[in-house]
Amino acid sequence: MLLGGWSLDRLLGDPSWLPHPVVGFGRLIGWGEHWLNRGTWRRLKGGAMAVVLILLAYFLAWALPRYIDFVIVFFCLAGTTLVREVRQVFVALDEGLEQGRRQVARIVGRDTTELTAQEVRTAALETLAENLCDGVIAPLFWYVLLGAPGMLAYKMVNTLDSMIGYRTDRYRRFGTVAARIDDVANFIPARLTALLMILVAGRPSLLRFVWTYGPRHASPNSGWPEAALAGILDCRFGGPHTYFDQLFDKPFIGTNPRPLSTPDMQRAVRIVVITEVVAVLLAAVLCFSF
Repeated sequence: MLLGGWSLDRLLGDPSWLPHPVVGFGRLIGWGEHWLNRGTWRRLKGGAMAVVLILLAYFLAWALPRYIDFVIVFFCLAGTTLVREVRQVFVALDEGLEQGRRQVARIVGRDTTELTAQEVRTAALETLAENLCDGVIAPLFWYVLLGAPGMLAYKMVNTLDSMIGYRTDRYRRFGTVAARIDDVANFIPARLTALLMILVAGRPSLLRFVWTYGPRHASPNSGWPEAALAGILDCRFGGPHTYFDQLFDKPFIGTNPRPLSTPDMQRAVRIVVITEVVAVLLAAVLCFSF
């Protein structure tokens, strides 16, 4: 089921003509946020909504016939689409800065209207590293532990965090529980992602670099795969970003502020694709063994 679902993702990615469950998750979250994120008890209401939706996703997958598991795996793995979107950012940027800004806005939550070309490339590569965890390694991790229901529940966790897990005035209280659940769900996968990346790159010496810069990110998890990729590329990620009209001064990850280029993206993509293959095979062996 795992290998079949992954092969389907490698073949199709996320075709626009096919309804995706994460879109449905987003609509449920948006509906709940619209009605509940008001008045008093916002933290409690947001937490209750998050827990109910996560359990709903888990038991929905649990109730389905097991031969549907490969379809769940297909929908929950996002490696092919991730790589495609990052490549398109660099292609669009070659056509013009505005095109690059619009393209990178598809995959990042920050305000992209004022980004420089360097910042567009940096944002795309940061997202590539972070979403290798969110879109590949973490779903595989929860598949190994809890099967397809755990994988689908994780996607709900991740969707909740991406929609309401921000430290802005609007979401600070309502999304607190969702953000904390996401932190827990990604704690091991984020560090596993960084480890696999540096091993695939043949750079075990970067362990010290990742250990130094991984914890500096505002997120307890995002900094680890970003630090791994920054070390592999010998570049610098992080810095100030604007989310929902609020400026966040994120610490830098790495020390070399060199210009990034298309060959850097191509190298990063190779690392990410090979890391995904290794992770899938490792997960398949673990599932078969136990």
